[in-house]
Amino acid sequence: MTIHVVVMGVAGCGKSAVGRRMAAALGLPMVEGDDFHPPANVERMRQGVALTDADRAGWLAQLGGVLQQHPAGAVLSCSALKRAYRDTLRSAVPGLRFVYLHITPAESLRRVAGRPGHFYPPSLVDSQFEALQDPAGETGVLTLDGEQALDEVAAHAVRWLRPATDPL
Repeated sequence: MTIHVVVMGVAGCGKSAVGRRMAAALGLPMVEGDDFHPPANVERMRQGVALTDADRAGWLAQLGGVLQQHPAGAVLSCSALKRAYRDTLRSAVPGLRFVYLHITPAESLRRVAGRPGHFYPPSLVDSQFEALQDPAGETGVLTLDGEQALDEVAAHAVRWLRPATDPL
């Protein structure tokens, strides 16, 4: 069974940590979305400037292409905050699934402030919540509490992605 899934949510929600656990459990490659930001985007964020839709357009298109390069499946960590961003990724990979890690603004701020050396500053957390369009009700989306234990969250997502007859 081919599985392409995006682990999404605001900064600090655990996308990368949960995504790595899911990829290991599913035997799929992990694609870290942040690794594909162009240097100009990283510099903007480092300076505390929120990215615009235009800043994200090329990045999202590239991520869609990267998913296509993994025809047997992959796990991608990507904020995918807006429906249009998710639709861009969906257009690249039909049947794409999303695991949305929901956390509170206070928890996001706490986690982002606790990431030494990361390019994304705490000052941009509010902009993430302003841009976020809740994916509830969209096809192929599972919403999980990103404040639960990482192993528990990843295990729940893996169970959701695998058919009941697929051996663990």
